[in-house]
Amino acid sequence: MTDNSSSTRTDNLAWVAGSDAPEKSALDLGFMALTDSASLIVAATQGFAQPYGLTLNLQRQASWATLRDKLLSGELDAAQALYGQVYGIHLGLSGPATDMAILMGLCQNGQAINLSEPLKQAGVTTAEALAARVRQSGAKLTFAQTFPTGTHAMWLNYWLASHGIHPLEDVHGVVVPPSQMVTHLKAGRIDGFCAGGPWGALAVEEGQGFTLATSQMIWADHPEKVLGVTREFVERYPNTARALTMAVLEASRFIDESDENKRSTAQLISGSEYVDAPLSALQPRLLGQYQDGLGHAWLDKHPLRFFADGKVNMPYLSDGLWFMTQFRRWGLLRDDPDYLGIAQQIHRLELYREAASALGIAVPASPMRSATLLDGKVWDGSDPAGYARSFALHALADAPQSLAL
Repeated sequence: MTDNSSSTRTDNLAWVAGSDAPEKSALDLGFMALTDSASLIVAATQGFAQPYGLTLNLQRQASWATLRDKLLSGELDAAQALYGQVYGIHLGLSGPATDMAILMGLCQNGQAINLSEPLKQAGVTTAEALAARVRQSGAKLTFAQTFPTGTHAMWLNYWLASHGIHPLEDVHGVVVPPSQMVTHLKAGRIDGFCAGGPWGALAVEEGQGFTLATSQMIWADHPEKVLGVTREFVERYPNTARALTMAVLEASRFIDESDENKRSTAQLISGSEYVDAPLSALQPRLLGQYQDGLGHAWLDKHPLRFFADGKVNMPYLSDGLWFMTQFRRWGLLRDDPDYLGIAQQIHRLELYREAASALGIAVPASPMRSATLLDGKVWDGSDPAGYARSFALHALADAPQSLAL
């Protein structure tokens, strides 16, 4: 991959001088060893940040909890973050509440639910077979996700529940950093996991399991990682926050421009200082090429995406609302929050609009969007409290007993 600073807009140097100059020029940027950290790595290393007066120092983190702690302590200025993680921090669900901000979406799609090789050998290769196995007497199966309020916990819960498996009662849940999933699967400590790439593909490549579902099967073009900062940071350094958003938007657009760019990106991020994983496990799914370990191969219609003409990057309020409905559904919130008010606090829509508009990137007219998930339920953000109560499987203490499993 070559330096692409020359391909940036010729007028972006206007942001470096005068009243729009970044208040802080050197930033420590946290990321995890995941394929979908690509836009941050590309922005930091391929010349997309310098035209905006920024130097981005990449800091790989060992776990989402460590990333959270360093972001809140100020050791990290900004970070790749799980959508639900930002909301969980803001709501005080994983420690003292800290006001947070989302600058932009980083990616959509690309996560996987994998089961172990022993389950495969036992014939548990469909959702129906898994549900039957769970109903059998004996020890509960153990499933891992990456952070209690994170996206993977919510995808796993939603997928299990859609197949009649109560994620809090019928199986045992544990938290494992994404890069350790295959090791835990191989050691027999877990029976399955939900995590981002390349770890699902690596489990298949090493014969340690198979991919039973992808997150885009649950919700096509779902929100996933975001560019997260504390509210204190964005209010103290608004120009820096805008410049950072612009640099990452430029990198995101570059990655999605062509398969050639995706291949060069895969080569870059597979290195030991970044994702540290075989290119053979990382590149295919980045290109949308899937093999599930059960003999099926396909070109996914909803692959991991970083830009899609800005649709990926728009911080839709409805996306944030959805995660709060799932927190409510699974008992992480005892009461209904001010759904819309909290989302409006966290999402820096005006800053995003400024950054995108300056780059000629279309901004959707509405901060709400709709989708139909795998169970047929339509989500459009119009009635989050009602939506949270609409599921047959849940952990709502005040819900009618007849709805509980």
